Amino acid sequence: MTVLLLNPNTNAATTAAMVSIATEAGTGLRFVGRTAPFGAPMIVDAAALAVGADAVDAMAAEIMAGDEPVVGVVVGAFGDPGIDRVRRRLAIPVTGIGEASMLEAAAGGRRFAVATTTPGLVDAIAAKAAALGLSDRFAGTMLTPGDPVALVADPARLQDALADAAERAAEAGADAVIIGGGPLAAAAAGLRGRLGVTIVEPLPAAARRIRMLIDQAAAP
Repeated sequence: MTVLLLNPNTNAATTAAMVSIATEAGTGLRFVGRTAPFGAPMIVDAAALAVGADAVDAMAAEIMAGDEPVVGVVVGAFGDPGIDRVRRRLAIPVTGIGEASMLEAAAGGRRFAVATTTPGLVDAIAAKAAALGLSDRFAGTMLTPGDPVALVADPARLQDALADAAERAAEAGADAVIIGGGPLAAAAAGLRGRLGVTIVEPLPAAARRIRMLIDQAAAP
């Protein structure tokens, strides 16, 4: 069963990394990546998020016109740009890495926070939590210092900075911390078991959620 993972930014290396991590989640699904045909190489603010939504919509239109059988779609940016438009276009299960990770982080009534690199998306992250009805469990967004593009280009420094942000989130009362962003997927994987707080990785969370949605859709 093929699931398309739509990367709303133009970085093909990010797409490949996200596909690999989603596949490693062990859901039995085949993930195939699609990279935005236009936009920014990394979504760092609301303007780029809006362009990413247009790119996701364009990729969804291509899915409708294609012959490849697809059973689900994952939007691979933390703000889930264009997700509602994809759902209107396609009669198959759709989720996003923001939606999936927040629902997983909040499971069982846990308080959760987001650790990320992009101050320009803080409002969008809070809006996503509110749209999911999770504002009362959302402990806020903890940011890494410095330029997000430069930080992502230095994997070791990125992982340390995200670990520090996650620790600050735990000190603020979060039971679970989401590492928020598609380009942060490898760093999120590197934090497994490193900290004294539950780390939620958006790509595996999305893989699990799309599997659940596919199974629900197929149930009699």
